[in-house]
Amino acid sequence: MKLFETLKGVPWLEWQGPEDGDVVSLCYNSGKCEKGSLFVAISGLKTDGHLFVEDAIKKGARFIIHEHDFIPPAGVTAIRVRDSRRTLGKMARNFFDDPSSALCLIAVTGTNGKTTTTYLLESILKNAGHAVGVLGTVNYRYGTIAVPAPNTTPESFEMQRILREMADHGVTHCIAEVSSHAIALQRVDDCAFDAGIFTNLTQDHLDYHKTMENYFHAKQRFFSEVLPAGGKKPASMIINGDDPWGQRIIRETAGKCTTYGLDKTSDVTARTHHLSLDGISADIASKNNAFTVSAGLMGKFNLYNMLAAISASLELGVPVEAIKKGLASLPQVPGRLEKVSEPGQPFVFVDYAHTDDALRRVLENLAAFRRKKIITVFGCGGDRDRGKRPLMGEAATRYSDVTIVTSDNPRNENPLEIIKEIVQGIHIPRIELNIANKTDISKAKTSSGKFYTVIPDRTRAIFAAIALACEDDIVLIAGKGHEDYQIIGNVKHPFDDRRVARKVLADSRKRRNEP
Repeated sequence: MKLFETLKGVPWLEWQGPEDGDVVSLCYNSGKCEKGSLFVAISGLKTDGHLFVEDAIKKGARFIIHEHDFIPPAGVTAIRVRDSRRTLGKMARNFFDDPSSALCLIAVTGTNGKTTTTYLLESILKNAGHAVGVLGTVNYRYGTIAVPAPNTTPESFEMQRILREMADHGVTHCIAEVSSHAIALQRVDDCAFDAGIFTNLTQDHLDYHKTMENYFHAKQRFFSEVLPAGGKKPASMIINGDDPWGQRIIRETAGKCTTYGLDKTSDVTARTHHLSLDGISADIASKNNAFTVSAGLMGKFNLYNMLAAISASLELGVPVEAIKKGLASLPQVPGRLEKVSEPGQPFVFVDYAHTDDALRRVLENLAAFRRKKIITVFGCGGDRDRGKRPLMGEAATRYSDVTIVTSDNPRNENPLEIIKEIVQGIHIPRIELNIANKTDISKAKTSSGKFYTVIPDRTRAIFAAIALACEDDIVLIAGKGHEDYQIIGNVKHPFDDRRVARKVLADSRKRRNEP
């Protein structure tokens, strides 16, 4: 693409070097530059791209976008801008020929429920005959292609590139999980969205946003600025009207809005609903429709996710029959209350809940189906919001009979120090548990009072939870969900709660069947 076409709509402050040329590729990682590349030097959260300008030029970059003073060598064009990150998004949209304009693009944002809502909406839209792509926490996928997701929402360049790939491969509808980081860092500012769904807001990511008010404003900015700026008419807000932060978005943001919730004044609501271990059924009422749906999901929070997907589908004109079939045919959502046990074993679930509110909601819903004990295994991630650690400790022990505090993704923190901060929110007795001692296990298993224990090794913690469980007990392994790794330092080590739990359950069954 010609340089001036790449820079269409981009304000610049200073221009040095040749005024035209052919841009072969865009890059913001100097290692990916090639001959004829345009390199964008971004002042990032962990490092500064300006430190790698010389490396980019050595690899063949002919054009440099920068913020700091820089004198280019002969034959290299240097364009100084006020905001390199924002410029990258604009240029990527130009370079990939504005792909979101060729798609129906739906955003899902909020603290909890984003992933499940995207899976629900994906299933509905497929049943309506659409070709669907998804950008989310689990992966980026369309057709037969699925790649791991390094971020919930891609950087602006990758966002535009993937949307172009989707459009070129016949995708008609794309559903994107849009994180608060992505909104704050303007990764999606150059995408034209048809609709935005708000699920809820609870404490998370305060290591980045610092305050709940800042966190809220990041979410609100999507609806007040990003959604209307896309130019699609009429772009729709789909808001959880039962959530107090959702109510603020409604009050403080202009635009076409559809509310959902269990409050009967919502535009889309469930007049009646039934929750069980087998799933959810509900009688849905909207302005123009009344119908019954069912899905193999558990818990009231998933009823809200269903209402979000139903509301967006109705807003997009999806037939009711496709909505019903899409919900009923939804496969298990990876790591979202995913059952990993079999009949005759304790009920063992793996869930991604990694905030106190998400953990509380999952446990409240599991408690409605309890027959005997609830045993919870969880930890907290390192280098992340420390304020939620004691809150998660309080939430876990309030709703569980047995709580096992363990390590999550410690990253660059000492796991024992993370556990100390979790324990500050726990106010029930602690016992020391030697999982190699059958007497210890037997005594803990028959204990009638609530207690917690600390087992830093996550594999041993999962083993202990299942060893302490009887057939009718519920075991929740929370925090990592679909993740198939554990981050220690800066290294990802293979680790999957689901695989570990299934192996422990299989070994336990094998031991019981031995003569």
